[in-house]
Amino acid sequence: MATASMKSSADLDRRALLILAAASAFSLGLYLAASAFTLRHLDRLDVPLGFPLDDSWIHLTYARNLALRGEWAFLPGVPSAGSTAPLWSALLAIGFLIRLAPYAWTYFLGGLLLFALATLAEISARRLLASYRPRVPLIGLFFAFEWHLVWSAGSGMETLLHASLVTMVLVLLTDPSPRPLTLGLLAALSVWARPDGLTLLGPALLTLSLRERRVSSLTRFFIGFGFLFGLYLLFNLTLSGHPFPNTFYAKQAEYAAWQAKPLLEKLGLTSLQIFTGPSLVLLPGVIIWLVKSVRERAWGTLAGMLWFAGYVLLYALRLPPYQHGRYLMPAMPMLLLWGLLGAARTFEKTATRPMVRLMRVAWAAVIVCVSVGFVGLGAKSYAQDVALIESEMVATAKWVDANLPPDALVAAHDIGALGYFDHHPLIDLAGLVSPEVIPFLRDEARIADY
Repeated sequence: MATASMKSSADLDRRALLILAAASAFSLGLYLAASAFTLRHLDRLDVPLGFPLDDSWIHLTYARNLALRGEWAFLPGVPSAGSTAPLWSALLAIGFLIRLAPYAWTYFLGGLLLFALATLAEISARRLLASYRPRVPLIGLFFAFEWHLVWSAGSGMETLLHASLVTMVLVLLTDPSPRPLTLGLLAALSVWARPDGLTLLGPALLTLSLRERRVSSLTRFFIGFGFLFGLYLLFNLTLSGHPFPNTFYAKQAEYAAWQAKPLLEKLGLTSLQIFTGPSLVLLPGVIIWLVKSVRERAWGTLAGMLWFAGYVLLYALRLPPYQHGRYLMPAMPMLLLWGLLGAARTFEKTATRPMVRLMRVAWAAVIVCVSVGFVGLGAKSYAQDVALIESEMVATAKWVDANLPPDALVAAHDIGALGYFDHHPLIDLAGLVSPEVIPFLRDEARIADY
């Protein structure tokens, strides 16, 4: 009864949900407006919209072919496993069926996921910290305006979908009685959003192994996980003969130079992307929440923190932190949530010494100022990223489509916009839809011969 009462009091009312929905729509709208203004300033008057990554057009090309041709292919008539996020590409396909693609439906999905993540963060905070009961959903609002998350919402990529699934799994692990079957299904579903969802097996198995009825819990977890993950393996094996998407293998070959860099250099550059923004000033809160979790033996939280450290290390070892560390963004919501919970726990305590009260006020002011400041900086960065892709990738793809002979063979490294806007035969030099080039991806002579 007590647990049910606590959960009920942690739920959000309609007013709080409306606030978070409005905040999510406003923040994403601000970024899109900044992008439109920048594109018009560059005299790109045809379509003052776009995405900050060429990869967004890869998903949209798969989505269009799925919706209009009923096939899982980047090049029409050539099935391939070039989409890293089949679940995201399938969701984008709905936009083509209802004629709201490529822009309106994609932005709507991004805004919806931003709202869902903000709501999840607010509800989770209220359940994890009983004293946190503000009239205004402060933590949810922080999430709705955090620049990495808003950038992701407008990116046309699967980032926020994966982030939401990761956050759900790690939050569920903090429950005294997690539902193993649900955990298994969500963990496997995250793999459909990105292959690195497999890393969630670590914290899930660790937490369930430390709970009562571990055999029963682990069995139910693997039933849920095995069902969806088995379908995922079958899907990829049918398309390419390999258990994972082509991108999984192509990225390993493409970034061999990064993998050869010193570990400290890689960790430093990766950490720089994670802590560019309010996450840096929330770091003391993360430490406070870590200490609390150790004292209370909160195994679910500690397993999540171990997962975060391992996730960052894994990406630092394998992939460079390009595009604001977008591969790391799915892990950031939990880092932010821990930091905000630690800060909220500090603010709830009564301070008798003036210096302590002053330090708290100063910390709160810094969090607010940095968060607000990066809303504007993030919008500017988003607009510049979109302008770069539109002027260098999309414009080039449209020119190629209009000016090259119909039988010309195009070879390119970045194929997203080319696949969407151009209709020439295409060779993918990055190996996403031409996996035969992966073994000699970094051999320029063999690439030229090919």
